[in-house]
Order: sequence, then C-alpha cells, then structure tokens
Amino acid sequence: MRIIINMECTDCKRRNYTSSKNKQNDTGRIELKKYCPGCRKHTTHKETR
Repeated sequence: MRIIINMECTDCKRRNYTSSKNKQNDTGRIELKKYCPGCRKHTTHKETR
C-alpha cells in the first residue's frame, strides 16, 4: 500500500521532488533535508497533500 507524495521546500514553497511511502508504516508527514534548485542550498522539504 505505497502512495506517491510530493515534497515541497519550506523556504521557497516549490514542489521539487516526488517520493513514495507506505501509508501504514508512516502515518505522519515526512520531512527530509534535500537540495532545492530554487534556493540553491539544502533545505527542509515537507510532504504535501
């Protein structure tokens, strides 16, 4: 039961990445530090709905 999610930069609010997660194991929203091409630095990316 994996679903596809979009990752949004917390600084510039651009949706840069897509990922998948298991909805049963990860019930909350995922937060990862990834490179943002808009900000040109590593920032926190959150899962959007």
